[in-house]
Amino acid sequence: MKHWVEAARVRTLPLSVSGIIVGSFYAMSQGMFNWKIVVFALLTTLGLQILSNFANDYGDGVKGTDNKDRVGPMRAIQSGVISPAAMKKAMVLTSAITLLFAVLLIYFAFKDHYLLYSFIFFVLGILAIASAIRYTVGKGAYGYRGFGDVFVFIFFGLVSTFGVYFMFSKSIDWLLLLPAVAIGFLSVGVLNLNNMRDEASDRKSGKNTLVVKMGGAAAKKYHYFLVISAMILVLVFAFLNDFHFDQYIFVVAYFPMISHLITVYRNQNPKFLDPELKKLAISTFLLAVLLALCLIFFISDVVVNYV
Repeated sequence: MKHWVEAARVRTLPLSVSGIIVGSFYAMSQGMFNWKIVVFALLTTLGLQILSNFANDYGDGVKGTDNKDRVGPMRAIQSGVISPAAMKKAMVLTSAITLLFAVLLIYFAFKDHYLLYSFIFFVLGILAIASAIRYTVGKGAYGYRGFGDVFVFIFFGLVSTFGVYFMFSKSIDWLLLLPAVAIGFLSVGVLNLNNMRDEASDRKSGKNTLVVKMGGAAAKKYHYFLVISAMILVLVFAFLNDFHFDQYIFVVAYFPMISHLITVYRNQNPKFLDPELKKLAISTFLLAVLLALCLIFFISDVVVNYV
């Protein structure tokens, strides 16, 4: 069981649900809430992330990309603790469970009143599952052609944030685009950091990530753009949403992000970037939680009403 937990890469899971948290609480701030939608949206997203991690382990393992040259932690198939056949079965099972969660999510959101919406979200669910697998699995794996960033941005940024809000409201609020893009950028930032760490081994094994294509120096600038743009977008969202001064408490999450950027700027050894993956992922999750809470109450309200 321990090896499967490690293969699921638990440290990546909080980041994956950041968009769901913000989208759900934004709907709650407008008087809309359904706990069934929240729960199954979270379960579906977690299923997709675990599936993506299993598929990444399997794809890189059978291709030989995960080898002795790789800087990061040893993967399950690479180390031999899980066989490719067992991992493949786990991917099938995880896909089926995730699809079940997605179907239940669609049912609770739309029932039998919005058949077109149900169909669209079902197609999105199938595409998300297929994309999670095809990231590194198969000859045409898009992660080997530099398109992993696009998948992460779309599904863990735009679709998760906008999608869950739409399930509550049956409408689109374009102001939500700002935090949705921000979370997408930060999620891509974690992937970019991972690819920066693995640049040398990926280049040698023919995995042409965006970092391999642009080079380490350009990848750093790209990383600064992703993180700094995300921070600015959330501030603009808060301003346009008429946040009270005490609702800006979410900027607390900016401190570890700034520290992270300084570390990346100074870094000269890719293996020392590994701890930064966790730092950026947890900082993004913290930002999402604080922003979500700021959407539904003022700290001053708590002081006045409960102190």
